[in-house]
Order: sequence, then C-alpha cells, then structure tokens
Amino acid sequence: MSAAGTRRRAKALVAEGPRDARDTRVRVARHDDTAAVVDLMAAFYAEDGMPFAPDPARTAVGRLIGDSSLGRVWVAECDGEVVGYIALTLGFSLEFMGRDAFVDDLFVLPEYRGNGVGALLLAALTEACPEFQVRAVHLEVARAKTRTRDLYRGFGFVDHDRLLMTRRIGHTVE
Repeated sequence: MSAAGTRRRAKALVAEGPRDARDTRVRVARHDDTAAVVDLMAAFYAEDGMPFAPDPARTAVGRLIGDSSLGRVWVAECDGEVVGYIALTLGFSLEFMGRDAFVDDLFVLPEYRGNGVGALLLAALTEACPEFQVRAVHLEVARAKTRTRDLYRGFGFVDHDRLLMTRRIGHTVE
C-alpha cells in the first residue's frame, strides 16, 4: 500500500470513529514520553499475560527513543494524554535482501480502541519505513485477536502460515 493509500485508510477509520479519535495526534516519541510509554507497556503486557519488569523496560524504551539506528517509537495523544504507542525495531534480512523491521509493540488504551487510533499509529510507522530503507515489516499477533488481525490486513500485512519462534538469550523477565 502506498503512503498516500495508508494515510487515506487511517483518515477514513478516524472519520468513522467518535469525536475523540479525530482529536488524536500521532508524533515521534521524545525522552519525556518514556514514563508514559512504560506505563502503557505495563498495561499491554498485563492484558496479554506477558511478564513485565518496569526498570529494564524503561531502559529499553529510552534506548530506542534515543537511537534511531535501532528504530523509532511513536505515541498517540488525545487531549494531551498519551493513549497509545507503536514501536518499530530494525533488523536485516537475507530473504528480503536488505533492512527489515518488526512492529515490536502496538497498544492503545481500551477506551480509545475501535475508532482509528491504532490505524493512525500504524500509518505513521509504515510511512516512515522508506526513511529507514525497510523492505519488509513483520509483526506478531495473537490468533484470538481477530479485530487486530483485520486492522493489520487492512494495511497490507499477510499471514504466511509460519510460526514465530523465540529463544531468550541471557536475561529473562519474571
């Protein structure tokens, strides 16, 4: 999907939503957003039953915000409150013969879901991919999250019927 198509899709979703979604602004995260992003991460990880450790999370978020060679974080603001975030992390792929990236996290507070905030965040991320010379973007989504999968499909993501497998190296979160 082209950048213009991505913007049109996100704007259409917002236009369909309640008034508060139209007042949402997405911007690149700054260091002073670290605490808000970590708070959202805690909510996201609790919702999905994943382990979470705030101090290492704070360090990781600060590192990603401060070093564009690792990727980028965006936040969604509504009435001055950070209500969602998305993180793009960068890698390299032989399969795609160049830089690839991962949507590491996408989370929107429950009361802001379903009105285009996630689409705005995803649009910001996908529009930035050419800047990073990204050839492919990957993501992970739980099979049970059908609405989230539909959002991703609307942005051109496809299921390749492969499993994402993970092996932790070194530090583990308890």
